[in-house]
Amino acid sequence: MAPERTIRRFSRTERALHWAHATAFFVLLGSGLVLYLPRLSELVARRNLIKDVHLYTGLAWATLIALLLVLGLGHGLRETIRELERFDADDLRWLLRRGGRAGRFNAGQKLNAIATAAFAVLFAISGFLLWYGERDTRFRLANTILLHDGLMYASLVLLAGHLYLSLIHPSTRHALRGITHGTVDAEWAGRHHPRWAALAEDPTRDSLVCEEFRNG
Repeated sequence: MAPERTIRRFSRTERALHWAHATAFFVLLGSGLVLYLPRLSELVARRNLIKDVHLYTGLAWATLIALLLVLGLGHGLRETIRELERFDADDLRWLLRRGGRAGRFNAGQKLNAIATAAFAVLFAISGFLLWYGERDTRFRLANTILLHDGLMYASLVLLAGHLYLSLIHPSTRHALRGITHGTVDAEWAGRHHPRWAALAEDPTRDSLVCEEFRNG
């Protein structure tokens, strides 16, 4: 049997950023649901402790994400952000199921990353206003809690889809290896991310990628 050929898909910084966000999200989701659902709140019966867990997890998350972003910008993360922000004709064809050749991220992953980043900012702002509003009633805005709760429901939908694709769906669950080990099977990459796979296996890929960004 021929040895498996792999391609490095994610750097250590990218993986650390993903898992820091994922870990904090689950803690915030769990503690938030306890605060939000009366039955859970009664079951746990330690509301003040749960509020502290929710608050300090949010602070730790924001600090760690900011630190990883600052440290990672000089180690390839800037190019990753540009990849996620850049939509081209292939991305549109992929969304329309017309055979678009995906790069390192397909159009669905780009939209998910953008939505996740936007939700994170809105969660942080609304969460701060909810916390500060308890201390200064001038900042107790009527729609803040509606926004925070609405973001939670929307995030649950995105999370369910993300977990299904990464853990259950046969053709996409191999992607989990990339975010855990950093590498993916070259054959799988060629099927699901052909444009990126071709560049990744080309010895001149660095100059080609730079030229693609300049022309894009």
